[in-house]
Amino acid sequence: MVVLAASIVSKSGKVLLSRQFVDMTRIRIEGLLAAFPKLVGTGKQHTYVETENVRYVYQPIEALYLLLVTNKQSNILEDLETLRLLSKLVTEYSYSLDEEGIGKTAFELIFAFDEVICLGHKENVTVAQVKQYCEMESHEEKLHKLVLQSKINETKDVMKRKASEIDKSKIDKNRSDKGGFMSMGSGRIETSFSELSISSSGSGFGSGSGFGGITTDIDAFSTKPKGRQPSAATAPPKGFGMQLGKSQKTNQFLESLKAEGELIVEDLQPKVGQSRVAAAPPTDPITLTAEEKLNVTLKRDGGISNFDVQGTLSLQILNQEDGLIQVQIETGGNPGILFKTHPNMNKELFSNDNILGLKDPNRPFPTGPAGDAAGVGLLKWRMQSADESMVPLSINCWPSVSGNETYVSIEYEASAMFDLRNVVISVPLPALREAPNVRQIDGEWRYDSRNSILEWSILLIDNSNRSSGSMEFVVPPADSSVFFPISVRFSATSLYSDLKVVNIIPLRGGATPKFSQRTNLSTENYQVV
Repeated sequence: MVVLAASIVSKSGKVLLSRQFVDMTRIRIEGLLAAFPKLVGTGKQHTYVETENVRYVYQPIEALYLLLVTNKQSNILEDLETLRLLSKLVTEYSYSLDEEGIGKTAFELIFAFDEVICLGHKENVTVAQVKQYCEMESHEEKLHKLVLQSKINETKDVMKRKASEIDKSKIDKNRSDKGGFMSMGSGRIETSFSELSISSSGSGFGSGSGFGGITTDIDAFSTKPKGRQPSAATAPPKGFGMQLGKSQKTNQFLESLKAEGELIVEDLQPKVGQSRVAAAPPTDPITLTAEEKLNVTLKRDGGISNFDVQGTLSLQILNQEDGLIQVQIETGGNPGILFKTHPNMNKELFSNDNILGLKDPNRPFPTGPAGDAAGVGLLKWRMQSADESMVPLSINCWPSVSGNETYVSIEYEASAMFDLRNVVISVPLPALREAPNVRQIDGEWRYDSRNSILEWSILLIDNSNRSSGSMEFVVPPADSSVFFPISVRFSATSLYSDLKVVNIIPLRGGATPKFSQRTNLSTENYQVV
């Protein structure tokens, strides 16, 4: 028995997974798998097909085929036994027997196939043995992880101790500067200053009026070296109380943590007159939100691999009496966009009049609180294209090695369709000891040393800078593939669908209720590979 390859293909002929066990070219295996769907007949009971050179032994698994490609001299009974064992492994490792499930567990399935077939011959193993072999633990790996975790824990303990020492030194310094506070009164204060934040609301500590003006606010900041949320207390009167300012030693310690990539939240004191009230939620009784998510994969040498736009229209109603309504919309008339209504919507009403209403007109739309931004989904749409002119932002990256340095030039070109906001272009870099040398940039840059990523930020791309923008930087010698994939994030207030809410129709009659519309285009996965 010689098994040439074990594969999983869809019934349309798409190859999801293939493992070859003998030396064969890619062209040959692709040709063999491409010929298989044409050879499979319908209504036949047997599950093998023979050609002049090979034999296909297959088994349907829902919408897929599990396929063995063998030579004609192979024992078909052993092939069928191998096929049955592989089918058990597929159902064991893949949580769903479709393209998505097979794609997510492809490597696990390949490893399992390797345990069953070696050099084209079946091994005498069971499903339990294959699982045991694939999940075999390494003592060296476990020991390495334990040592690494112990170092991480030790570093965290050192950070906590350093932060606690800094806090105590600040308190001791302020105590000595204020003087005489601990000698006041007849009792002893046992409360630790690292656990209490003490502020004065009266005439001060040394005025002889006792402790009536002192309030304590529990705040265990000694256990949070990375920062805490700003205190909600008002600022003390000028010249009174105890002020815990940052010393130079504290700043040096925090700067060293920032250089290592740690996120440091500074202790901020609210300024006098600064608003502390969060932005109020929208007060309009009806809010409609149209949102589109962009999934784009561009090729580094030009061209487009994937362009997919998925949009949703959601409805948020604050008051229950406004629930009996219908929504009339307008679309841009793009034939490439496919709209799909919610199952509870009246599809004929939408197809004929572009009106979104429930099948039961006596049933109101659900209402939700003002803080619930999700709302009720009314409509979904999707657009796919291979037209490169539809891409809102194109990125060109040109790395070149010269001597002991690599010069990287990156430029963008934006489409006239959208004004892009908060644009962030993330370029992966090789492991560096220090930040790259950025020689020219349109915008701002930031280097993430922990993940070795250079982030190029542009606040707004509009007509003033739409034609082009560039960044140039220098790093040590590196292969050009290191700088890919480049990830992009941005948002816009326009949509590909040009969807607009024209009117809100009250079913009980009366005046049209007040409503607002929000539109947002954002990236979900936008890469240059």
